[in-house]
Amino acid sequence: MAALFHARRAPVVVMGVAGCGKTTVGRYLADSLRVPFEEGDDFHPRRNVESMANHTPLDDRTRSPWLAAIAGRMRVAGAEEGLVITCSALRRIYRELLRVSRPDAFFVHLTLDQDEANSRVAHRRSHYMPASLVASQFEDLEPLEDDEAGMTIDATLPAERIVAEIQTELARRT
Repeated sequence: MAALFHARRAPVVVMGVAGCGKTTVGRYLADSLRVPFEEGDDFHPRRNVESMANHTPLDDRTRSPWLAAIAGRMRVAGAEEGLVITCSALRRIYRELLRVSRPDAFFVHLTLDQDEANSRVAHRRSHYMPASLVASQFEDLEPLEDDEAGMTIDATLPAERIVAEIQTELARRT
């Protein structure tokens, strides 16, 4: 238990393309670690949400204020509080921007193929991100590299198994 308590103090960023299950896994992981959960989509400026709802993908310029807001939340998450936050973090430069605020951040990249992501997004209710933008996310995606603190896991596994594997990796790193 002591190892898990220590491991949970670094913020965990659950990342990946739309439809990979960031919110589901993030909430479950946060509950299991007993730390706050933040939905990264809630940090988007209104104009970003409107752009995506109108089938316009975001670019580096439009993602910048969103990433800054997430980084700000990560910065104020104290070591005692811990945090699980979702963020697509598609490009390495975006992850590096987040690491500026918290160099100890741990990234969990949920992976799935484009067809599965399209299917999941097309069947979501009450979300502004249309399936038409999934391809643009795959175009921007730069998977985690070996020198980045994090892990990659198959997003088609059951959420319980994904969270168990994340917990095992976090405990191993303490």
